[in-house]
Amino acid sequence: MRTGGKWGLALLVLLAGGGLAANAFRAEIGMRIFTRAVEARAGRDATVGLPDGLHVGLCGTGSPLPSKERAGACTLVIAGERLFVVDAGEGGARTLQIMGMPMGRIERLFLTHFHSDHIDGMGPMMLLRWTGSTAKAPLPVHGPQGVEAVMAGFNAAYAADNGYRVAHHGEKIVPASGAGAQAMPFAIPGDTPVTVLEDGGVKITAFRVDHAPVSPAVGYRFDYKGRSVVVSGDTAASADLVSAAKGADLLVHEALQPRMVAAMTQALSARGAANTAQITRDILDYHASPEDAARAAKAAGVKALVLTHIVPPTPSRFFDAAFLGEAPRFYAGPITVGADGMMFSLPANSVDIIERDLMR
Repeated sequence: MRTGGKWGLALLVLLAGGGLAANAFRAEIGMRIFTRAVEARAGRDATVGLPDGLHVGLCGTGSPLPSKERAGACTLVIAGERLFVVDAGEGGARTLQIMGMPMGRIERLFLTHFHSDHIDGMGPMMLLRWTGSTAKAPLPVHGPQGVEAVMAGFNAAYAADNGYRVAHHGEKIVPASGAGAQAMPFAIPGDTPVTVLEDGGVKITAFRVDHAPVSPAVGYRFDYKGRSVVVSGDTAASADLVSAAKGADLLVHEALQPRMVAAMTQALSARGAANTAQITRDILDYHASPEDAARAAKAAGVKALVLTHIVPPTPSRFFDAAFLGEAPRFYAGPITVGADGMMFSLPANSVDIIERDLMR
C-alpha cells in the first residue's frame, strides 16, 4: 500500500508539473499570436489604396432590437479622402475601428433624426474621433432643427470625462478645444431638398422622409465625381426619397420584414409580453418593407440597392431570402441585405460597384 501511495504521489507531482509546463507553453504561444495580431491590425488604415470615388461602409445595420452581429444605425461615406458618417447608433464607432477606419479623420457626422438608436453611440463617436487625432475643434454634427439640444445634452454628459482625459494625457495629445460636438442645424422648407455641404467636389443634400410621428426626419444624398449614394434614414415608403434618389448609383435603404415581425408579435403575445407585442405592431407603420425599398429603387432608377436597419436583425445570410420576401419581383437590379463591415466602392467616373467585407 505504501509503495502504491508513493507511485500515486509521484504521478500527481508529474501531472502537476506537466500542467504547469503546458500552461506556460500555452501562455507563450498565446502571447506570440496576440503580438502578431496586434502588429497586423493596430493602426490599420483600410482607406489606403482605395481608388478615388465614393465608398460606403456599413458600420451599423441594426435597430433597437438586440443583436450580437449588428451595431446600431451607422453608415460611413468616403468621398475621395474625406470621411463622413451618417448616424451614430450604439456600437457604430467601435465597428468603424474594427473595419480599420481612421477615426481621427472623420470630418463630419450627419444625423437623419433623433430616435435613440441613431444617436446612442454619440459618446464613442465623439471620443474616438477626438483621441484619434489632435483635433482642435469639436466634431461638426449636421442635422435637422433640434440637433442643437441633442448635442448640448451629449456635451454636458461627457464634460467630466473630457476633463479627465485632458488631465491624464495632456493638451498635446487631446486638446481640450477638440472635445465633444458642435451642432450644425439646417431647415428644410416644405418638401424642397437642401444642400447641406458643397465643397471640394463633394455635394451633400438633405431631403425629407416619412417617419411620422418623428419629425423632422431626413435622408442624405452624396454626389462626387460622377458617382452618387443615397442613405434613406428611417422611413416608410416615400415619394420624396424616390425623387431625391433619381439616377443614383447606390441606394442604402432601411427595411423591416412584416412577416418576421408578425411572428415576433405572436410569440410575445403568447408569452404575455403585451406591452412589447404592441410596440412590434406599432413599428409596422413607419418603416419600409424590403418590397417598399425595391419599389423605390425601381422608381428612382438606381443601379443597386442595399438594405440596412434590418428589422428583425437576422443573424446570418441564411435568412436573407426570407427577409427579402418578394422584393426581387419589384426591382431587377442587385439587392444586398446589409451586414456590418460591408463596403461598397464606386470608383470615380465609372459604373462599377465593388463589394468587400472589412470584418474578415
